[in-house]
Amino acid sequence: MEQVWAEYSLPGLFLSAFISSTLLPGGSEALLAWEVSQRGEWLLPVLVATAGNLLGSLLTFVMGVWLRRRYPLRILSERHRRAEQRLKRFGPSALLLAWLPIIGDPLCLVAGWIGFSWRLSALLIGLGKLARYLAVAGLIQL
Repeated sequence: MEQVWAEYSLPGLFLSAFISSTLLPGGSEALLAWEVSQRGEWLLPVLVATAGNLLGSLLTFVMGVWLRRRYPLRILSERHRRAEQRLKRFGPSALLLAWLPIIGDPLCLVAGWIGFSWRLSALLIGLGKLARYLAVAGLIQL
């Protein structure tokens, strides 16, 4: 059983983190905490979870880019227009909060729809998600 765990735990963590950062529900923090506690080290699991979570968010960002091409911003409802204006006011730095439950995934989607730079967006999303996973791993290591 231990060999199965060793072979599939990191790919499972990556997949869980990826799914958790798309518009689908999920949570990879518990799996990361378990992985860190089993391994006794935090760096590799944190990097794997961050990579999966970042790629999932970038998929959501690309979905926003696709929506922008299909449904230009000029046809937004008043509620959507207010959300767009708020995100534009805070700029790409708001993507540091992409790790937050409920609002993080829509932030990535709207950032793609607005047309934020994907490079800067990826950097900021990645930093926020890395910080969250470092916090989870740090709590386990206490």
